Amino acid sequence: MMLSEPWAWAALLLAGLIGGAINVIAGGGSIITVPVMIFLGVPGPIANGTNRIAILAQNIAAISTFKRHGLYDFKLAFSLAACALPGALVGAWVGVNLSGERFNQVLAGVMIAVLLYMQFGKQSGRQATEGPRRLVLGHGLMVLAGFWGGFIQIGMGFILMPILNRVMGLDLVSTNVYKVAIVAVYTVGALAVFALGGEVYWLIGGVLALGNSLGGYVGAKLTLSKGDELIRRVLVVAIIAMVVKLLFFS
Repeated sequence: MMLSEPWAWAALLLAGLIGGAINVIAGGGSIITVPVMIFLGVPGPIANGTNRIAILAQNIAAISTFKRHGLYDFKLAFSLAACALPGALVGAWVGVNLSGERFNQVLAGVMIAVLLYMQFGKQSGRQATEGPRRLVLGHGLMVLAGFWGGFIQIGMGFILMPILNRVMGLDLVSTNVYKVAIVAVYTVGALAVFALGGEVYWLIGGVLALGNSLGGYVGAKLTLSKGDELIRRVLVVAIIAMVVKLLFFS
């Protein structure tokens, strides 16, 4: 592993910071952190499991920031999270049982899909004019969303945001607020599954978590100040480079 070198730990910390901020703002931050771990020599499935430590830390940091601004309806946030949790447990079990080579292929495909979505997908959100609606449909979709979050996590924001904003009618700031609570809750379950399967490197996850926590704070602040476009620009080149690495240099 390259993690015997000091610069590698610095790179891991930086990846966590950038990934944490991106995750809170929209989603897709794991598209930085997981491939960076693989590039540094961590096997794909273990990188997938280890990433959950950082995801949990980052979302707890973001929840704390949002809570200080009085933006939480905890009842709705955690009822949605409770629906996502069973799907996440099943998804994590699938992730644990995926071979390293197959995981790299799946990861490369997901990264290409996220890149295409960023370039051609609709970025505008619907501004809500009333309280949350379609609660039954929204809670049902959370079960399916949870499966993806438990399985690979990457691109989860691009799944949760349309559900919360377009289906349930939440404004974009509220969408980000609820998103971090939902991810925090189901990540506890997913992390437990990966840990029981021996797919977690705790020291690496701890360093990544430190970066993600700082990134979660930065991302929450940028969300509140509407500076989210600033950080999204770091993704495209990194995604292309990592796809090439996964497909041709694994």
